[in-house]
Amino acid sequence: MPDCPARPPVIAVLGARPTMACIPCPQRALQMLLHGLVVATLVISLLMPVLATAQTSSEPVQTDSAIQLDGKAAPDSQIRRRIVELLGEIDGFDKVGVSVSNGVVTLAGEVLDNARQTQLTTMIERIDGVVAIENQTLVNGRLDERLDSAFSRLKERTRNIIANAPIFFVAMLVFVMISAFGWLVTTRLRIWQRLAPNSFIAEVYSAVARIAFIILGLVVALDILNATALLGAVLGAAGVAGLAVGFAVRDTVENFIASILLSLRQPFRPNDFVEIAGDMGTVARLTSRATILISPEGNHIRIPNATVFKGRIVNYTRDANRRFEFELGVDADADLAAALSTAVDALQSLPFVLRDPSVGAWVKEVGDSNVILTFTGWVDQTRSSFLKARGEAIRTAKTALESNGFGLPEPIYRLRVDANAAASLLPITDQPRGDAADPSPQPAPAAAETPLPAAADPARVEDANEEAATRERNAPDGGGDLLSEGQKAE
Repeated sequence: MPDCPARPPVIAVLGARPTMACIPCPQRALQMLLHGLVVATLVISLLMPVLATAQTSSEPVQTDSAIQLDGKAAPDSQIRRRIVELLGEIDGFDKVGVSVSNGVVTLAGEVLDNARQTQLTTMIERIDGVVAIENQTLVNGRLDERLDSAFSRLKERTRNIIANAPIFFVAMLVFVMISAFGWLVTTRLRIWQRLAPNSFIAEVYSAVARIAFIILGLVVALDILNATALLGAVLGAAGVAGLAVGFAVRDTVENFIASILLSLRQPFRPNDFVEIAGDMGTVARLTSRATILISPEGNHIRIPNATVFKGRIVNYTRDANRRFEFELGVDADADLAAALSTAVDALQSLPFVLRDPSVGAWVKEVGDSNVILTFTGWVDQTRSSFLKARGEAIRTAKTALESNGFGLPEPIYRLRVDANAAASLLPITDQPRGDAADPSPQPAPAAAETPLPAAADPARVEDANEEAATRERNAPDGGGDLLSEGQKAE
């Protein structure tokens, strides 16, 4: 586009033929904006009557009044005069016209909003002698009048707030004082620690007490404001919201409630060796969400408290005495009573095997190539390692049986080979006959007894898991422990 010559700007008239003079670019943009505003104004001015007419309530409204016969009906002039007097006393109906014919009231004119339109019909229904109402009033769509009405309501509400400000501040002060007193009672005073069995339950008691004080302060404040009816709506909304949130976080709420019940029942203690839902380990900590175990391999296992509460719990540490059991097989032609007696004597000679309860032994079953013997014994887990004690008991019983001539045969499998197949697979050779042909294997001489290594000594109790559990409980970011040594266990 060529540069415009320096000349006075040309103002175009809407709808006129454009001139050939150039207009600078900023003025051209302003001209287009003015054209858009003019078009929008025309469209709005055309639609306003349509919008106002759309809010007309022209359907006749029947009243409950009985239709009187001639001579008994109220005069139309009297009905109209009464309606006009009422409308003159109420603000917002000064542009409403009234006509009455045979008890049928026709209303015309303008009102500020739909609420005034409904109020007008409801009020005239109560006048004696009115048979029907035909409300043809329009909702005023003029912006200035609607704003004047809104500003009037705003001014009225502002005056009410200013007038009620002192009593509102008193109610707020009472609410704050009651809530602060509840906070002081529930946090500063250590009464809950003396009432609750552990610190977690004390925190639950404290939280419930704080909520109770807040609700009490709210009730007193609303009573001062003479708005106690609002409390029911607030509590109802809070209940519905709490129900919705409860369904949304059902698992979290379930775990929290399970943690409360577990902290009260105390089914296990710290450092107890337990089995929960198939997982075995040493108890490290019980939190508000999960139970933490340290597995024998040193791994951390987190089990949700809901699973712990509803699941099967096996506590191997609650009773210090624990029974071990193992099986050994002897020859089918051996003296079973002598074998049982030999193994029992060997087990009873072990220092870590308890005398009461005593050692047990019995014949379990006849196997394919041997007879299965079962042996049991009891150890004190506080003084001996259970796994090492069981291993040493197996070694001692096996050595005693073999030393007294009882064989512990390996499984024997009988193979049947067809003669023709054997002849085709194996070459026929002359085999030497006599004792030198295939001497029977001789049993190896008994080896000297090897001392037991220190790592396998049953008196050496492993405490690595207990140390790991202690570190877990003392971790700064691990949360509180709901288990208590002093609380009575379930």
